[in-house]
Amino acid sequence: MSRRSGACLRVCLVIFAVVSALGVCGPAIYWKFKKDMRLRGNSSSKSCPPCACDCPPPLSLLKIAPGLSNLSISDCGSSDPELKQEMEKHFLDLLAEELKLQEAVSQEHSRHMNITFAEAKRVASQYQKEAEKCNAATEICEEARERAEALLRKERKVTLMWEKRARQVGWEGE
Repeated sequence: MSRRSGACLRVCLVIFAVVSALGVCGPAIYWKFKKDMRLRGNSSSKSCPPCACDCPPPLSLLKIAPGLSNLSISDCGSSDPELKQEMEKHFLDLLAEELKLQEAVSQEHSRHMNITFAEAKRVASQYQKEAEKCNAATEICEEARERAEALLRKERKVTLMWEKRARQVGWEGE
């Protein structure tokens, strides 16, 4: 059943890939083919008449939003005091701060690992105690079974002895 579904999935993926490729490339191929057919069908070498456009020149960004020319990168964030303070720090101060942050993260990670390790030790100790209890109970059961087997053997011997005496006296059994 899994081979069949795998094969079906492959076929669906191939069909999807072909349809996607045709969807992406199809219109471009169609228009190129249509243009080639138009050029072949128009055997006389007539050229297009010149375009008579009287289009206005494209608008520049400065004409659309004249306020953008006054902005500069140097005053970026000058109104935010926290950002200004951060930008004024020296490179060494930034490195020292980064090292402090990394140290804090590593200490937190170490503390978390220590807690996890202590918890694992506690659980392992608990399982060890449970295993010792099970082993002790198993030993007690084994000793009791051995005593019961010894008593059973003793009872069988006594039973055989009494049965032998009874047969000697004339008892014929069941």
